[in-house]
Amino acid sequence: MEFVEIPVGETGCGPYGVAAGPDGAIWCTEVHHGRVGRLDPDGSYRGFPVGPADSRPTVIVAGPDDALWFTLYQGNRIGRIGTDGSVTGFDVPGANPYGLAVGPDSALWFTAMSTDRIVRITVDGRITEHALPEPGGFPSVITSGPDGALWFTLNQANAIGRISTGGEVQAFPLPTENAAPVGLTATEDALWFVEIGAGQVGRIRPDGDIAEFPLPDRAARPHAIIAAPDGTCWFTEWATGRLGHVTPDGHVETHALPDLSSEPHGLTLAPDGTLWVALESGALARGGCGAN
Repeated sequence: MEFVEIPVGETGCGPYGVAAGPDGAIWCTEVHHGRVGRLDPDGSYRGFPVGPADSRPTVIVAGPDDALWFTLYQGNRIGRIGTDGSVTGFDVPGANPYGLAVGPDSALWFTAMSTDRIVRITVDGRITEHALPEPGGFPSVITSGPDGALWFTLNQANAIGRISTGGEVQAFPLPTENAAPVGLTATEDALWFVEIGAGQVGRIRPDGDIAEFPLPDRAARPHAIIAAPDGTCWFTEWATGRLGHVTPDGHVETHALPDLSSEPHGLTLAPDGTLWVALESGALARGGCGAN
């Protein structure tokens, strides 16, 4: 696969998370400038301030209400931006929110890294917190699973967690020590995750069965992962400037980005099948049908 890089924002803005919006635009977080940006189909780009420059907007998702929602990691806030650029949000003191997903109940669910909680927030700001059983687990990325529950990575506990919409929590330890899972995504029958510490991709079934697949370069530092409609997954290799592709049976291939020092982080698939990647070096990369 070939990729085209599109510079966005000001120098040093640090595109980090990326999502396809309901308006046909591609939205990203500028982790170093406290902004959320919109790349329109015509190629124009605009950044919207969403907090102080050091608030560190990170993960962004299309919400259940035709808006984009995002976490402000240092700002301790869950933000919402309409497609017109209007910004609102809700404070979550001390939480350091990171991962964010829309649940099967049409609420937003996020990970509170510093307080060891999984938190549910409705679009009108009603919050329900669920404490995790072990302290210091560093809950990271969260996603809706194929079983009607939410699944999340426990980066420092070296485990994958599951929480029902009623708040029941389970944890599944990983076979590889110090694997440090971060990114997580769901296919029709499994959850796939990346181990930034071990250089592996993993798969966990809803019954807890785990398989791990080493990457060609174990020092690649895989960071984020997203499922494609065909059951395969794409993931970013933060340390190598590559994108990885894994099949349901664990076969891995990698594809170089134009700039190997671009530091790829979040990625998303647009409705037309185009793959978009946020590059902390200052660009969005486009691959697939959108690169033709």
